[in-house]
Amino acid sequence: MRKKLSVFVGLLLIMLIATSCSSPFQEFSNRGMSEEEVTITTDDIPEEPDKQELISKIKGNTSEQIDDVIEANFSLMDVVSGEGNQHAEIYATKRFALSELATVLIDAMEPEKASEVKDNQQIFIYPDHFVTLKESEEDDNVLLIEVAEDEFVRRNYSPSFLGTYFTFRLLDSLFGNNWSNRRAETCRAGDCYGGYTGKGYYPDGKPKRGNTTFRGGGPGAGK
Repeated sequence: MRKKLSVFVGLLLIMLIATSCSSPFQEFSNRGMSEEEVTITTDDIPEEPDKQELISKIKGNTSEQIDDVIEANFSLMDVVSGEGNQHAEIYATKRFALSELATVLIDAMEPEKASEVKDNQQIFIYPDHFVTLKESEEDDNVLLIEVAEDEFVRRNYSPSFLGTYFTFRLLDSLFGNNWSNRRAETCRAGDCYGGYTGKGYYPDGKPKRGNTTFRGGGPGAGK
């Protein structure tokens, strides 16, 4: 009887230990897999300098990288991760309209290519980065600024989306090896990224967005 009781107590202890060890892991896994739509409003954006001060800082920058210029002057709001461990950073401002900030950025650092404004968006191609200015669909007073590494664009973007702004000939010359046709084949079989919407993007069929609950933090945060 004592032997059976000892065995029972031992099994009970093992079960308790296993439960205590597994629960935090399960909780962590569920948190990592959860995805909520991100809405960026004026209330989410930390206090910014006034427009003229921002213009002076942007035009007076000493960096040769557009991502450094944007990081130094605007608040990071979200990060989108894709295949190849590359990412796109989402900044926001309530100080500028799209045309105003486009003019300031071009004057400060001229892009290699600039698209026309379509669907309330404009895209600039810089060395190593694509910069997209987009009027928020949720808040008329918010302008979103997406800074995507060119490798993120090459491996995640939809050619049909980019083809709205640039010719396929240009895109193929940038990414090589008949990129637009090859990428179109990939996109037929699964989801491809078509610019920031605040919703999840899952290139492998599972959540890969990072920092979806990040809010504010000031210029330069999160990098």
